[in-house]
Amino acid sequence: MRPTLLLLFGLLALSFRPDKPAYRLYDAKIKAVSYEQLLRRAANADVVLFGELHNNPICHWLELQLAKDLAEQKKGQLVLGAEMFETDNQVALTDYVQGRSSDKEFAAQARLWPNYDTDYKPLTTLARAQKLPFVATNIPRRYATLVARNGLSSLDTVSAATKRLIAPLPLTVDLTRPGYKAMMEMMGGSGHGSSGAPNPHGSTIDMAANFARAQAIKDATMAYFILQNRKPGQTLLHINGDYHSKNFDGIVGYLRDMAGPSLKILTISSVDVPDPEKPKADSETNLNQLADFILAIPSDMTKTY
Repeated sequence: MRPTLLLLFGLLALSFRPDKPAYRLYDAKIKAVSYEQLLRRAANADVVLFGELHNNPICHWLELQLAKDLAEQKKGQLVLGAEMFETDNQVALTDYVQGRSSDKEFAAQARLWPNYDTDYKPLTTLARAQKLPFVATNIPRRYATLVARNGLSSLDTVSAATKRLIAPLPLTVDLTRPGYKAMMEMMGGSGHGSSGAPNPHGSTIDMAANFARAQAIKDATMAYFILQNRKPGQTLLHINGDYHSKNFDGIVGYLRDMAGPSLKILTISSVDVPDPEKPKADSETNLNQLADFILAIPSDMTKTY
């Protein structure tokens, strides 16, 4: 072939280079899949755990698209839930999505995350427009903080009314579960059983263990309120930080403990990667078996904060 023709074909190939993707979806074995496959699987699940990166606009956009499409497919059988709303704010959340309060009143009544307006308001607006139930699933943060400081035994003395806002006690925490073990190792501690009792000397190991227990009480509370608010035949789409459900751990573990293996759980894990078309290349995360679906997003994607 003449050099001029080779040059022409090269220029044509460059001119038709596909657009850069904002995201790509993969299954647990890192095989490329479509959004339609995700939607079909999600519609057949009892619980969908969307593990997001809190400041990533692609996560928030895809959450909204999935909620819209599930609402259309489920025909009144979709329930929303989110880590971003704490259980003692359930009345305020319900009043808002049922149209009994305004945006201003909701903001005054509930402890909204700083990025609520940009990242989560589209979901509550959808719920309000379609009268979708929306569940506040997370433990009130002051009690998670209490566990992080003093261990699970610190919850023994809280009131009966407060205990209704968290997962049933006593709570067993297996610190050898991968997520909690990794969290402890990151903080310089190591797993050493399931006791909630703090060490009076406040060692690094005990501080790390209590931090993991605080994560566990969040996971267990979210799992408990998911199950309390989902009826047979419904799909509950739950939004949570990726760490709470990746590796089929965290909330997943407590859902299995509480509901058994018959509950159909689908997980989505969000990851930053240099190139969504080649998710395993240069990734700092082992993506295999991370979740049922992996949402690969360019690591240089603009952030919401």
